[in-house]
Amino acid sequence: MTVLKNLHQELSRFRFRVLAAAGFVLFCFALLAARLVFLQVVQHDTLLERAESNRVTVVPIVPNRGLIKDRNGIVLASNYSAYTLEITPSKVLNLDETIDALAGVVEIQGRDRRRFKRLMEESKNFESLPIRTKLTDTEVARFAAQRFRFPGVEIKARLFRNYPMGQVGAHLLGYIGRINQAEKKAMEDWPEEELSNYRGTEYIGKLGLEQAYEKELHGSTGFEEMETSAGGRAVRRLAHQPPTPGNTLMLSIDIRLQALVEELYKDRRGALVAIDPRSGEVLAFVSKPTFDPNLFVDGIDADSWRELNEDIDKPLLNRALRGTYPPGSTFKPFMAMAALNSGKRGPSVIVQDNLTYSFGGRTFGSPETDRPGPKDMRLAIVSSSNVYFYSLANEMGVDLIHDQLEPFGLGRKTEIDVQGEVTGVLPSQDWKRRYFAKSPANQKWFPGETISLGIGQGYNNFTMLQMATAVSTLATGGQRYKPRLVREIEDVVRHEKRRIASDALEPLPLKPEHVEVIVNAMNGVTIEGTSRAAFLGAAYRSGGKTGTAQAIGLKAGEKYSAIKADEHKRDHSLYIAFAPVEAPTIALAVIVENAGFGSTSAAPIARRVFDYVLTGQYPSEEDIALTQQGKTTAPVGQPRPVAQVPLPGAVPAAASAAASGASR
Repeated sequence: MTVLKNLHQELSRFRFRVLAAAGFVLFCFALLAARLVFLQVVQHDTLLERAESNRVTVVPIVPNRGLIKDRNGIVLASNYSAYTLEITPSKVLNLDETIDALAGVVEIQGRDRRRFKRLMEESKNFESLPIRTKLTDTEVARFAAQRFRFPGVEIKARLFRNYPMGQVGAHLLGYIGRINQAEKKAMEDWPEEELSNYRGTEYIGKLGLEQAYEKELHGSTGFEEMETSAGGRAVRRLAHQPPTPGNTLMLSIDIRLQALVEELYKDRRGALVAIDPRSGEVLAFVSKPTFDPNLFVDGIDADSWRELNEDIDKPLLNRALRGTYPPGSTFKPFMAMAALNSGKRGPSVIVQDNLTYSFGGRTFGSPETDRPGPKDMRLAIVSSSNVYFYSLANEMGVDLIHDQLEPFGLGRKTEIDVQGEVTGVLPSQDWKRRYFAKSPANQKWFPGETISLGIGQGYNNFTMLQMATAVSTLATGGQRYKPRLVREIEDVVRHEKRRIASDALEPLPLKPEHVEVIVNAMNGVTIEGTSRAAFLGAAYRSGGKTGTAQAIGLKAGEKYSAIKADEHKRDHSLYIAFAPVEAPTIALAVIVENAGFGSTSAAPIARRVFDYVLTGQYPSEEDIALTQQGKTTAPVGQPRPVAQVPLPGAVPAAASAAASGASR
């Protein structure tokens, strides 16, 4: 009985164990089934998306950047393709050793290493950075044969920007450059749609029109959906959306005229802005000295940057947009118009000019070339009388001068379609209080400070863009436009052109008889006044005004000697002008820094600009050489038809890239 009882207990325990094991197995299967339902049903959409993302790679396709052309269709900015050797620092164990080894395969110079180091400081560790750009076909083949030695290093085909005119028009065109960390952070605030359009984009407009019209020039990014293997290799293309190229900018600039003016300056410093007063279109926008924007496209090297940045002549400064200067005697026609418009002085009022004007115990003088005698408004402008305008400034006062001339665009931004413009200074009592807010002792305006304003000195400081806009308004009897560098934008896909009209501002209420007085006087300057020699024999009638402005202030009683003065402290040479007198089609302002009298350096440049625009004449080589030295008045030699003069400085993109590769 005992044996049977034990057997029965063993069977019971066995059955329990079998049932427990079966229950456990069933429980496990239930868990698996529940997990399967969860994955296949509940998480289906999420896991499908993850699986697709592992299997499918979306590769952005960067669009071709839009072209920039001048008013005659000459290409000023284009694109070309070249190979770059790039390193992803996060994938390289020893960066220095890798670069040293690469230098045995392709040439890597010291400046390449310094540029790569700077790019690393500005970028994230996982980004692909160029160590060499514009590789030759031989260098590409040499690296491809030894690629297995360099994990984290690869050859990429990149689009590069090319500025075929080199230094010509650099300040207005600007340049593109690699997007830095500060710009990336700023881009995070962009709308998602706009930000997504920059996926894969590594370059952006940094200056000039490249920056101002970035969204027009960039285009729309395309994409490729590629099926990949487990190893990440592309298997086949699933979908494709081609990129849309950027739009083409058609400028109002005549690049031949731009190149001529820059050539006339040669090594001298200064700025010239020429405007069509009928529309506000800018015909020339010159700042000298200039620079080659091609240096910045793939990252400027430290030596070139130091050379540009430390140059005493400041080639990176856009003098047309950001250089402010006292206008000197070019301010006098505006003072005369302010007197007429405010009723402070009529055109026939005579002032006895004895060459000196005393006020507050101080004597204000006149240039040695001036002549004494009675002068009305016309003669005061033609002969550039200082005494006439000293007394006028005293009668008007600083605030009335400000209120009358501010509408001409002096002392405020013109809102031209490029960034970085400065306001300049058209002083007033309120301006001085604000300017010296931290120095209460200097906030008061003294009557003696008003006197020098009448001849364009004192606190007066304007850009040549402001002066050109102001003389344009004066010559047209009050018509005002916002100046514009871009006249059309062309959609290269739809082949549609969109006109960019300059915004017409409310005209100034100038009386025609007052305008006639000033225009007649400025025409007299070119016939019997200070610019008569420069405009001798011109085939058109123009109006102008010379100016000679102090680059530095002189103490009371201190004599100025141009011969002894340091070159950078000598007087500036200025000229403002418009032509033809009957119906102006061009107005300009020009300054040649530290070049002395306006009649000797600035006015001759203006004459050659007018000859180019109004008569289609290009100066002779002899005339250009003499004008560069400030030794001409009217043109010399045989002028040439503009169409027959080859465009200087143009270098095809392919040749530029080849030369860059060969130089290594």
